[in-house]
Amino acid sequence: LLSTAGGSAGAKGAAEQLEREARAINKSLSFLEQVVVALGSRSRGHVPHRSCKLTSVLRDSLGGNCKTVLVANIWTADSQTEETLSTLRFAS
Repeated sequence: LLSTAGGSAGAKGAAEQLEREARAINKSLSFLEQVVVALGSRSRGHVPHRSCKLTSVLRDSLGGNCKTVLVANIWTADSQTEETLSTLRFAS
């Protein structure tokens, strides 16, 4: 089980901590996207599994004979429309 959701930080430095977590999560998701695109390519060359810990851990699940499920959490609030669309694009 893997979660890419960020946690909450303490009162002092909470915004900075959340920003660092968000950057790290986005970087890992970007590497995950690169691996998924490479695996889906017909002319598959190099698959960058070693780009980050996330893709290394998921190597067998993504490229092996494992069954993998992606759960995309979305929010129906109008204020979250852009985030929801981004999540749905990634999940599709």
